[in-house]
Amino acid sequence: MEECSPFNDNTIMHDVNCIFCKIATGIIPAEKVYENDEVLAFLDNTPVNKGHTLVIPKSHTTNIFTITREDLSAVMEAVRILAPRVKAATNAGGVNVIMNNDAPAGQVVFHSHTHIIPRFENDGFRHWHGGTYGEGEMGAIGAMIRAQN
Repeated sequence: MEECSPFNDNTIMHDVNCIFCKIATGIIPAEKVYENDEVLAFLDNTPVNKGHTLVIPKSHTTNIFTITREDLSAVMEAVRILAPRVKAATNAGGVNVIMNNDAPAGQVVFHSHTHIIPRFENDGFRHWHGGTYGEGEMGAIGAMIRAQN
């Protein structure tokens, strides 16, 4: 985990170089749409579609691999509350809820965050391609996942 230090709050740890920590502490302005003691939600300034919202824990963690159970729970509760609001406010046909973890998965800002992306028919945002497993490969990969601690 990055070097963290408390600033603007003696109980929440922040990375002084993290843009999302700077947003959470008010150093950098953002269009906030929801906030409580644990999380902050704000509009993404480079949205996939208008209304694209980011939900972050106020405490700095990098991603799913370092976020605490409590912070993840608080983020997901905020997502549960906000997803229907984003959908209604944007008159979207649906929403995607996405968390990118590590650079190969598309993570750009290394502070845990979840995207709520309003979706519209023919909006041009594409999903990943589907693949297939070779003979016996699904069972082997399933066994390897189950064996991890």
